[in-house]
Amino acid sequence: MAKGKKRKEFLTSFSIIFLLIFMLGALTYVLPQAQFVSDVIKNGTGVVRATLPDILMAPLKGFEDAIDVCIFVLILGGFLAVVSKTKALETGIQSLVKALKGNELALIPILMFIFSIGGTTYGMLEETVGFYAILAAAMVMAGMDTIVSSAIVLLGAGSGVLGSTINPFAVGAAISALPDGMKVNQGIIIAIGTLLWISSLLISIIFVMNYAKKVIKKKGSTILSLRERKDMEMEYGVEAVKKEADVRLNKKQVITLWLFALTFVVMIVGFIPWGDFGVNIFDKFTGWLTGSPLGSWYFYEASVWFLVMSVVIGLVNRTGEKQFVDTFIDGADDMVGVILIIAIARGASVLMSSTYLDNYIIYNAAELLKVVPSYVFAPLNYILHVVLSILVPSSSALVSLSAPIIGPITSQVGYNPEVSVMTMVAANGLVNLITPTCGAIMGGLALAKVQYATWVKWAGKVVLTIALVNILILTVLMVLL
Repeated sequence: MAKGKKRKEFLTSFSIIFLLIFMLGALTYVLPQAQFVSDVIKNGTGVVRATLPDILMAPLKGFEDAIDVCIFVLILGGFLAVVSKTKALETGIQSLVKALKGNELALIPILMFIFSIGGTTYGMLEETVGFYAILAAAMVMAGMDTIVSSAIVLLGAGSGVLGSTINPFAVGAAISALPDGMKVNQGIIIAIGTLLWISSLLISIIFVMNYAKKVIKKKGSTILSLRERKDMEMEYGVEAVKKEADVRLNKKQVITLWLFALTFVVMIVGFIPWGDFGVNIFDKFTGWLTGSPLGSWYFYEASVWFLVMSVVIGLVNRTGEKQFVDTFIDGADDMVGVILIIAIARGASVLMSSTYLDNYIIYNAAELLKVVPSYVFAPLNYILHVVLSILVPSSSALVSLSAPIIGPITSQVGYNPEVSVMTMVAANGLVNLITPTCGAIMGGLALAKVQYATWVKWAGKVVLTIALVNILILTVLMVLL
């Protein structure tokens, strides 16, 4: 009897990132070498060649660059373990799935829209890592898989980031990076952002809903490999969560769920930069716990908040001190793999910055953009920033690098500056739906037990469709405005 064909094994996320870093290092030997670093910064005449220590140290320096996110994820793991110990979350999910019996698909557009609001207003992306595990359990119990749960979070929040309207870390950073005297109309930017946001979100919802329907109808239609399915079932399936005929929450579990929800709501409120929107109500009375008021939080403050709420939930459930500590440490331990991926992914950006490869690309591409018509300017500008975003995934870092160079060129050739700004933002948002250099993607997929190669295989069509629609919208607007 002939043996069946063995399914080809894809590279792991770690190997993909390491290969990318080595490729970037090799690229610096192909491009012209700069004589003086000052010339690289001013006009991008060349790059500084990466040494072997530069390449090998880049992933390790990624820890330094991503230390705040890593600490947050570590504390988050402990928090989720403490909540999981109470059985409140799994019982609540069972109750929700039971209540929605036959209407589980309705959750997809609702949740994706909610995540997208966070994306378009304040760039919610890395903050979503904790939701991958939560939604994974809910979607698996509803008869779907962890591709669906990952897509809800990533494509939902990512569509909002791509179509940022008032996001200070993307639109705000881009406008502030423009040269003095270069004016932009904030109303036009919000209108363009809204158009990109809603169109991208609708495309994402259609793709996710169609896939989810297939998986519910026939389990074998999942794109997950056999190994991923086993991991999914072990972590989030019936083996991990015992189903009961009569699922009911007790009082402690109800209180735990309210505290659980409160924890995430306060975190989200804390991350939104209220001062940029002229809202100062939190300044005087919300800084007593972390030293920073709500609206000025980042990952260190969020880590403190999650640690405190872990203790509160432990006290509500009368968890013993030793049991609490052991549970918290076990939860943090489960996040080590996620943290490694997030930190190593930052290594690519570290190497790009130290070799000035990012400067070289942007300056030389800008020279080409000077001589093309408006209907070519927008697509080429978009493609340029897609390439740059793979190497510099941070929106604020990308626009701070690019806007001072592309902005004056846009003005010089008489094209619309608002469309140019949103082209940078949209291209960066698109790449952060799929790039291995984005810690939110790699960490979230690791939590959902989805291999990066599987995500690329599934999300490729969605991302390509969004890109084509983005380019069409931006090109039409560049020609008309």
